[in-house]
Amino acid sequence: MKLQMEMSAAGSPGTGRHQHSVKRRRWGGLRQQWKLLGLFEIDQQHEFYSLTCMMKEGLSAAIQNTSNSAATTEVSDDDFRSEVSQIHKDFTMQTFAGPVFSSLRGSLGMTEQEYEQSLCSDSCYLQFISNSKSKADFFLTNDKRFFLKTQNKREIKFLLSNLKIYMEHLRRYPHSLLVKFLGVHRIKVPHRRKKYFIVMQSVFYPDDRINARYDIKGCEVSRWTEPAPEGSQIIVVLKDLNFEEQHITLDRQRPWLLRQVEVDTHFLRRLNVLDYSLLLAHQPLQNDERHQSLSFATLIVRTKKSVNPGSSPVQAGAAAVPGEVPQDDSILLLSEWDGRCLKSAQAREASSSSTLHTCPEAAGPGSDATELPDFRAQNRRLLPNLKNPLHVIDGPEQRYFIGIIDIFTVYSFKKRLEHLWKRLRHPGRSFSTVSPQKYCVRLCQWVQDHTK
Repeated sequence: MKLQMEMSAAGSPGTGRHQHSVKRRRWGGLRQQWKLLGLFEIDQQHEFYSLTCMMKEGLSAAIQNTSNSAATTEVSDDDFRSEVSQIHKDFTMQTFAGPVFSSLRGSLGMTEQEYEQSLCSDSCYLQFISNSKSKADFFLTNDKRFFLKTQNKREIKFLLSNLKIYMEHLRRYPHSLLVKFLGVHRIKVPHRRKKYFIVMQSVFYPDDRINARYDIKGCEVSRWTEPAPEGSQIIVVLKDLNFEEQHITLDRQRPWLLRQVEVDTHFLRRLNVLDYSLLLAHQPLQNDERHQSLSFATLIVRTKKSVNPGSSPVQAGAAAVPGEVPQDDSILLLSEWDGRCLKSAQAREASSSSTLHTCPEAAGPGSDATELPDFRAQNRRLLPNLKNPLHVIDGPEQRYFIGIIDIFTVYSFKKRLEHLWKRLRHPGRSFSTVSPQKYCVRLCQWVQDHTK
């Protein structure tokens, strides 16, 4: 009946306007539904459709350019300063430090072909609706493997100026929890403002069975989000106060996590940044995942499918720990100088509250650091058909997705003033804007308190 009515009205005056109105209402309804889910497809009707099309076209050409270059794991100082502009029909795309990011992608076991296939497929990008206070736009590839995020010029300059030490950190700690940046680009359209964006690996990938997501800063002010109604499909990223009375249960892998969080946050403290987040999600393990040690055949199959020998070699003759790296203290351990800085930072931060018991620095020669074997077993998770999701750690019953994101906020004069203002507004309460030193120790303490 509805179809007949629409057909009979086809020749009547104003039909075009009516159909357009109906289409707009339907589209509006879909947009509202997707907004509730936290993301929706960027199709031809979407305000960002033109931008994402330019992103895809530009990225395809940029990836082809790096693919055609001589493949090498070594990058030069010139590579860090590299800026390549490619002119397209309606825009110009600039790629920064292309060879460096190509090298990083290779170290993660990612081919340029699969990178391009995910970023430049015919499928629409998804817009992620974030509850972040930042004005950035977040896009997700259709397979949800990579995030694209717009950034301002200051943030891009900060990333590029620290890219060399970021790469060195990832080389020393291949399983760092820091988000993996995979590309930095700029789109320039005539008579419009330049648009900078980064490509990064999604912490929550693969997300098929994730049942809770959290954004943790280790403080309490503005750190509560109203959960989604029980049974709904709404994607809500919860915060610190939502996680109270819960724990990340890892058992034997807990010392490794504590140590890696300590290493990564100490690195960020050296960069003088704060306000970064520990992303956390979890999902129940399947029965075969929970008891995979009972099946050696399953372990072999998973290893062959998911371990990338190039970036996480298994030492010949060593214990069969997936992803174990060579016993090289120069790679795995903090330098003596780094250790002294961390110890002094903890001493300065000691207060009447419970102190942070970090993994002992005596992890060098002559120590009895019992947690070191767990730290060396760098926790590449063996998921069937997937290459090394670096942010995935299995506990006895749950699989956890953990990563550190948003590392661009420098402790500037403006932030110092904000800290003073928040002290007056929230006396006796913890908030995000504190010194990088305190932020580092506090987040480590949160992980210490919420793991077992």
